Amino acid sequence: MNFDEFLRRPHPFLTGMCESHLRLLADNAREVHFTAGSRVFHEGTHAEHFYLILRGKVVLQAHSAGHSVPIQTIGSGEVLGWSWLFPPYCWHFDARAEEDTDAISFPATRLREDCEIDKTFGYALMKQVAELLIQRLQATRLKLVQAHKNEHHAALPVGG
Repeated sequence: MNFDEFLRRPHPFLTGMCESHLRLLADNAREVHFTAGSRVFHEGTHAEHFYLILRGKVVLQAHSAGHSVPIQTIGSGEVLGWSWLFPPYCWHFDARAEEDTDAISFPATRLREDCEIDKTFGYALMKQVAELLIQRLQATRLKLVQAHKNEHHAALPVGG
């Protein structure tokens, strides 16, 4: 994707990045489409891409006792995938398009190489991903608190 095409696809993740870093990203960017119901990636497989969601929704799911458990829904203006940045570079969840979804995809290996070559780019990207990780951690924490409250209330005797 050329730089001008890339800039016509604004995304909150890119806010505040300098032009040289945006150019590095644009050099690696390609548009992808996932049809509703299709799998984007599978837990345990190699994390080969990083996605900026432009339109649509993708649900992250974990497996428990043979069932898929929805963890979080990622929508327009959000980022999908951080596992590509940290060894062993494997997905921690399944991701499935909940509706038709358009995204910008970046190849993980190339991004890691660019981060090693241009340390300022690597630092800027790491800061953005760290912010994403904090948001996901908080969302997971809130889900766990809610689940605990629901269990506690369900265990109370009637009238108690």
